[in-house]
Amino acid sequence: MTARLECLGLRVAGRSVTLCVLVLCLMPYFGWAVSYKQGDPVVLYVNKVGPYHNPQETYHYYTLPVCRPKEVRHKALSLGEVLDGDRMAESLYNIRFKENADRLTLCKLTLSEKEVDQLREAIEELYYFEFVLDDIPIWGFVGYMEESGFLPHSHKVGLWTHLDLNIEYNGDSVIFANVSVKDVKPEPLEEGGAIHGAGVGSGGLSITHTYSVRWFETTLPHSRRAERLRDYSFFPKTLEIHWLSIINSLVLVVLLLGFVIIILMRVLKNDFARYNVEEDGGCDDLDQGDNGWKIIHTDVFRFPPYKSLLCAVLGVGAQFLTLATGIIVMALLGMFNVHRHGAINSAAIVLYALTSCVSGYCSCSFYTQIQGQRWVWNIILTSALFSAPLFFTWSVVNSVHWWSGSTQALPATTVLLLLGAWVLVGFPLTVIGGIVGKNRAGNFQAPCRTRNIARQIPQQPWYKHTAVHMAIGGFLPFSAISVELYYIFATAWGREHYTLYGILLCVFAILLSVGACISVALTYFLLSGEDYRWWWRSVLSTGSTGIFIFVYSLFYYHNRSNMSGLVQSVEFFGYSLLTAFVFSLMLGTVSFWASLAFIRYIYRSLKMD
Repeated sequence: MTARLECLGLRVAGRSVTLCVLVLCLMPYFGWAVSYKQGDPVVLYVNKVGPYHNPQETYHYYTLPVCRPKEVRHKALSLGEVLDGDRMAESLYNIRFKENADRLTLCKLTLSEKEVDQLREAIEELYYFEFVLDDIPIWGFVGYMEESGFLPHSHKVGLWTHLDLNIEYNGDSVIFANVSVKDVKPEPLEEGGAIHGAGVGSGGLSITHTYSVRWFETTLPHSRRAERLRDYSFFPKTLEIHWLSIINSLVLVVLLLGFVIIILMRVLKNDFARYNVEEDGGCDDLDQGDNGWKIIHTDVFRFPPYKSLLCAVLGVGAQFLTLATGIIVMALLGMFNVHRHGAINSAAIVLYALTSCVSGYCSCSFYTQIQGQRWVWNIILTSALFSAPLFFTWSVVNSVHWWSGSTQALPATTVLLLLGAWVLVGFPLTVIGGIVGKNRAGNFQAPCRTRNIARQIPQQPWYKHTAVHMAIGGFLPFSAISVELYYIFATAWGREHYTLYGILLCVFAILLSVGACISVALTYFLLSGEDYRWWWRSVLSTGSTGIFIFVYSLFYYHNRSNMSGLVQSVEFFGYSLLTAFVFSLMLGTVSFWASLAFIRYIYRSLKMD
């Protein structure tokens, strides 16, 4: 706890920032069961409130006119919790372990007309609150709203002034907690700031907030208490087991891959049989009267334009492939659950910083192989290829949250901490990886020599143009993950807790496999038309899947969610665009390396004496 407080104070001094980043990020993974004795105080933290249909639009609980202590003391949070918009603060609730309490007075408030209107507006926007008790989130609505009739129309708004806290325990541990208003009547809030029909006078309106505490014993052990929270249904359950849909996608993918592999193997077999007949010379002596992919053997390994940018794309794509694999493996090991607030955010930041060496190594190594000279510029471009769009997107989103007063706006200390992590960890590792990659890079393995004068490319039919290949190469991988994509969106932009990580790993593997096979097929068709400009085409063909993912995010926003408002919309579209960019980088990288391996194979397989 002390370490986290010191880190939030941000004593910027080289090693201390790096140590603070690790402490704040890894803290969620070292939680332990808290033991209580009879009568021990159990702290209830108030966290945030916000519109029910806008999960990322959250505000501090104490922004509403509610009961609060004279001095608000906040809980020290991990980096992942801060990024998740948590702002936990101590409350006035006096809860004792295994001691029931009935209708205790929390506080008495005198509300002005402005404060009553503020509560009324919050209730009409379906504001819900989140409390935290022993790392267990507790949700409930601020008030009650009822619409009925047409003529006359009835619009009733009520405030919950009493909460029943139901807490389950096993031995000396808290297992589960929730709030109930089942037998409670809301206090009516009439339009114009009136309660029970009485207008607000100069003295304001008096409201008494009360609460009750009920303890229930359970046999569920502390190690399995996440199951209890997962089964709780404050938010609607839409993440059902979807094995049938996954199996359907898997069958389609297997058929697609089998079709591509069989067709390509049969075609290549015929090509090899034709090209190797009566060939006595090497690869440079092939019959110039032939056509197809053989005739461009002296140009197919001609290095592409914008070599530095291409290598940066491949490096950052390899980094995100490593990061995504690491996140899924950590999830399969049970490191993310509903009680570890912000754990996945912390893991993503740590892995992104540590895997920066992967991007530097892959980018600079291949850049050196294809005879790139400006390796320093290549390292800088690799480091900025994703971090620059991320910083721009975050700046816009964070500014909107700051303007609206949302808890999603990061504090200045957290911003400096993240910046320090990139400057002191991420960027140096990129440089180190780039230097190692440059020094360890060998020669580019090309089976055929490249001539000085480029061969003229014949005019291509419309179905071999870049846009057509991007449409085909993007749609097929997207169709393989379209079912799972809904559940991922429901988790990232909804209230769901994703638990089917095994299925996610299978879908991720399917996505990469489909991308690689489609890229190989499209590359073969490109070369068959005597077009050797496959380098960038292979990246763009399957990398266009990101465009389909962004289009799907538009569909999800308008047809599968009830999100609205400037704050939620800016965050949704900003980070959806960034997510689509990440998918483009990953799939473009897989597509390129699959195409390169395929091209080396077919030209190496030609008979050479």
